[in-house]
Amino acid sequence: MTKPKSDIEIAQAATLQPIQSVAERLGVPTQHLIPYGHDKAKIAYDFISANGVKPDGKLILVTAVSPTPAGEGKTTTTVGLGDGLNRIGKNAVICLREPSLGPCFGMKGGAAGGGYAQVVPMTDINLHFTGDFHAITAAHNLLAALIDNHMHWENDLNIDPRRVTWRRVLDMNDRVLRSITTGLGGYYNGVVREAGFDITVASEIMAIFCLATGLADLEKRLGNIVLGYTRKNEPVTVRELGAEGAMTALLRDALQPNLVQTIENNPALMHGGPFANIAHGCNSVMATRTALKLADYVVTEAGFGADLGAEKFFNIKCRKAGLKPSAAVLVATVKALKMHGGAQKDALDREDLAALEEGLGNLGRHIRNLGKFGVPVVVCINRYTSDTDAEVDLIVRYADQFNVRAVSSTHWADGGAGAEILAETVVDVCEHGGAQFRTLYSDNVSLWEKARRVAREIYGADDIIADKKIRDQFHELDAAGYKHYPVCMAKTQYSFSTDPNLLGAPDGHVVPIREVRLAAGAEFVVVICGAIMTMPGLPRRPAAFDIRVSTDGRIDGLF
Repeated sequence: MTKPKSDIEIAQAATLQPIQSVAERLGVPTQHLIPYGHDKAKIAYDFISANGVKPDGKLILVTAVSPTPAGEGKTTTTVGLGDGLNRIGKNAVICLREPSLGPCFGMKGGAAGGGYAQVVPMTDINLHFTGDFHAITAAHNLLAALIDNHMHWENDLNIDPRRVTWRRVLDMNDRVLRSITTGLGGYYNGVVREAGFDITVASEIMAIFCLATGLADLEKRLGNIVLGYTRKNEPVTVRELGAEGAMTALLRDALQPNLVQTIENNPALMHGGPFANIAHGCNSVMATRTALKLADYVVTEAGFGADLGAEKFFNIKCRKAGLKPSAAVLVATVKALKMHGGAQKDALDREDLAALEEGLGNLGRHIRNLGKFGVPVVVCINRYTSDTDAEVDLIVRYADQFNVRAVSSTHWADGGAGAEILAETVVDVCEHGGAQFRTLYSDNVSLWEKARRVAREIYGADDIIADKKIRDQFHELDAAGYKHYPVCMAKTQYSFSTDPNLLGAPDGHVVPIREVRLAAGAEFVVVICGAIMTMPGLPRRPAAFDIRVSTDGRIDGLF
């Protein structure tokens, strides 16, 4: 028996078309492309702005059950579904997030899909790509430097060093930088203060980058960032500091969406990349809106499980951008559901209907949650060769109880051909599912109540709790004019609760709120729950130790 190829071997064996040919299929003329080599390009602003009159295509969200070490394959399904839609004759494009270097060298891996459902060139996409993340990092840290420089000199804005809320960022997992002291070494090294780092994908600039509708909106949002407070506890904005112009200059080229292709040479837009456990977890509004004008069907993803990525896609991205999704695809694997039912990882290849039935509660809660947004659901069973027909049939029957169709798909092994039935089902739901999109809460509900509603209705919690200092912050933000903002919940991705070991569909728990961060430029409030970190650490044995460059210059071990 031939050993299956790894993801990177499959990607490296793919035959790529010139990016101009891919763009032509999408209706983008060559003169509106900014090439990055032969197989990557940015779509120019002038083309994007000229395409605002065409009716939008159908928007399809791909999300998943709560993640497990067994894997779910959300990005792989997004790519496979896009290829499947094109195979059945539909004009479809996919919209993905760019990968962060942190997971690539840590333990999660890249974000280009897998098997025969990938976007390529995979190594370029996972390593630096077109430099967007570096631009975001530079713009973020430019502001940090300008803040410290302002305090070093006259400090005309009277910024209180103890109340600076703007941290630095790095696109790498590095736990030792979570809390640092800056300005040591005497007067010439600036003001001594406590500071810290987040990972770039958690940066407010990343969120702004993904929610901005153009350069003017980007600059306005950057200017609205609250960087800290005065000694009288008055907010200080980037506009008052005068930094928004230079930050916009660093982000100008990056804001143009990136065009790549799938292994089957279908178009894909990859742009922006916030994590859904510590940020809003969606690709850029610029890319999504561009795709909706160019294609009849647009398939996008939101990070981690539906309790995180999908909730924020609906409550933040769709609310802010005026998007109205037509369907949601909920990805599940037999193995993941068995883990939610108590099966051990080393036993997942064996049929275990009892564990699967117990784990179906996780799937059921996600189905019910998605229904609260008025969007019809299709369950995609991302099938492994070890899955038995009895296990797949059990999931199909369970989904049927919710009047939801569950479809088995083999896109990892068979590419778009393995996703044709899934594609046909999704098209049928888009055309006849009667989507009536709505958000979970209105703008005029208090910030505390918004967080409570997410915890109760999405996480299955009894309530949220916080100490008096945090509760007072909620009330102060309401009073300061931020009440109409949505909340961006930051919590572990592995559980509906804040305990990553509490799998399945737990209820009766409470959600402790540890911190609240205002993101005035992004126009939401980050609510940090439990022990989640905005700067991840590396595992005991990072994936970086397996990555090499061969003598002919090929990168090995990235997957």
